[in-house]
Amino acid sequence: MTLPFLTPLSTDTLRNLGIPEPWGYGIADRVRFGEIDALGHVNNTAYLGWFETFRIHYFREYAINDYKGTPPRIVLRRTSCDYLQEMKLNEDYIITGRTSEMRNTSFTMDYAVWSGGSLRATAQAVIVTLDEAGKIPLPDGLRETFKSRDGAVQL
Repeated sequence: MTLPFLTPLSTDTLRNLGIPEPWGYGIADRVRFGEIDALGHVNNTAYLGWFETFRIHYFREYAINDYKGTPPRIVLRRTSCDYLQEMKLNEDYIITGRTSEMRNTSFTMDYAVWSGGSLRATAQAVIVTLDEAGKIPLPDGLRETFKSRDGAVQL
């Protein structure tokens, strides 16, 4: 199957590629030369860029942020990544992501990187919503979207 790069993949496409529940939103891409380190595999920092690219698509698709300066501002508070299996130049991969938890002014996103039928990395990010005065509560509509589309739970 030829994957459309940097285009949201349907849940059916993800399932056909062997990506299980609860992953319902994904983006495909390919490892580029500039992402390779001296050992010939993807540099750890490249994954953070991949997750950022994914988040932009996800935020637009979920109507979280249009990147035109309208509130809320979305700020990455913390991120972590577990590297499970190396990746090499020109490998096609799929990043899946979902919001798993919500708090008053923040939410937690989980990510997974898939390639060649295997899980290559997992990650998590805590994201805070802000306006000019500081942290702001997540809008009710956003909470409902996270719950209905991703199965997110309120903490």
